[in-house]
Amino acid sequence: MKVLVLGAGVIGTTSAYFLAKQGHEVTVIDRQNSVSMETSHSNAGCLSYGFTSPWAGPGLPFNILKWALTGRSPLVINPNMSIDTIKFLYRMYKNCNPDSYEINKSRMLRIANYSQKALLEIETDFDINYAQRKQGSLQLFWDTKEIDKAKRDISILDKFNIKSELLDSENCVRVEPGLKYIQNQLAGGIQFTGDFTGNCYLFSNEIYKKCVEMGVNFEFNTEIKSIETHNNVVSSALTSKGEFKADCYSVSLGSYSTKILSQIGIQTPIYPVKGYSITLPVLTDEDAPKSTIMDERNKIAITRLGDKIRVAGIAHLTDFNQDLRAKSLESLKYGLDSLFPHSYEPTNDLDFWTGFRPSTPDGTPIIGSTPYHNLYLNTGHGTLGWTMSAGSGKLLANLISGIEPEISLEGIDMSRYSFANKTTQNYG
Repeated sequence: MKVLVLGAGVIGTTSAYFLAKQGHEVTVIDRQNSVSMETSHSNAGCLSYGFTSPWAGPGLPFNILKWALTGRSPLVINPNMSIDTIKFLYRMYKNCNPDSYEINKSRMLRIANYSQKALLEIETDFDINYAQRKQGSLQLFWDTKEIDKAKRDISILDKFNIKSELLDSENCVRVEPGLKYIQNQLAGGIQFTGDFTGNCYLFSNEIYKKCVEMGVNFEFNTEIKSIETHNNVVSSALTSKGEFKADCYSVSLGSYSTKILSQIGIQTPIYPVKGYSITLPVLTDEDAPKSTIMDERNKIAITRLGDKIRVAGIAHLTDFNQDLRAKSLESLKYGLDSLFPHSYEPTNDLDFWTGFRPSTPDGTPIIGSTPYHNLYLNTGHGTLGWTMSAGSGKLLANLISGIEPEISLEGIDMSRYSFANKTTQNYG
């Protein structure tokens, strides 16, 4: 079967890999000149299977007020809010209750758990190097209230057999010796022993090279203008290089999925939550992180990537504004200094990056079929595209191939949104 994958980020690229592995003739289209040049390019680098959680939780509304008072809020909202921003915030707010949080987290964990197995399958398929480390991750807490909240999460993790261990501050330093300078400030942490780290951009390029070996055709520097339909079937994709036809189509365009899909009546509530990262050279190994550390207070992730340190965070709601915000740079540097003050080389030549995380209000991606019987979605992964990429790609390929999914699709496809079907005119 001929399959056209729209988007060459880590989601589209892994989709192409599993589709080719199952024998399909695959073409991937992207407007950039290579794979993973946008959201996947300089993300946090953590494969956080255990830390998988939606932003929308019972404490979020209160935290927004608290963060506003500190002056270092990890959530930044453009005061000139667009209608899209208001809709996203309202829908996210509707998920800020205990029942929704548990449902959404369970759905996300289902995909993340499956994705870890799919990634290990890729590693078995061929020799792939993406600066991977398999030393777990550590979520830090600064007060006992954060620990009490985390204990409730552990009960959900247990349902998915995800290994976690509650640590006191002394054992946090045992896991990450570079935290020794702030041990007396920590209340404790949770270690997720099954988490990995790795360079997403490097991974995507390794998968790309393997795809090319398998016969996948990549069309770069190609702007996707529209999807053409006829009698409830997608007939082609119109691009800056002309018309592309296939038997089946998959949309993995991240935050840009909404614009393309809305042209054919599919309303996906994906919002471009802008994130930032900085990458710096390691100064001393003993003072640097060994794996990934999630700072619950500052909502940042700090990851060791070879001889570099990557710091990522901030949720900036400003639509598609691509400006590099100076205050976000300061916040990321402050977060790194708060945990690992002697870990990096002071330099003005740091890599400061921004990208749009394709976020849904409930945190769960959208994977599955659409009202058009030959059109599938694999998008909306938010901050967890890297974590969920392998599993999402395999799940998508299985659906297109007619292979029985290895996990439940409940709550994962677009049917959970009452307004997403092209036959419905009003938002629900």
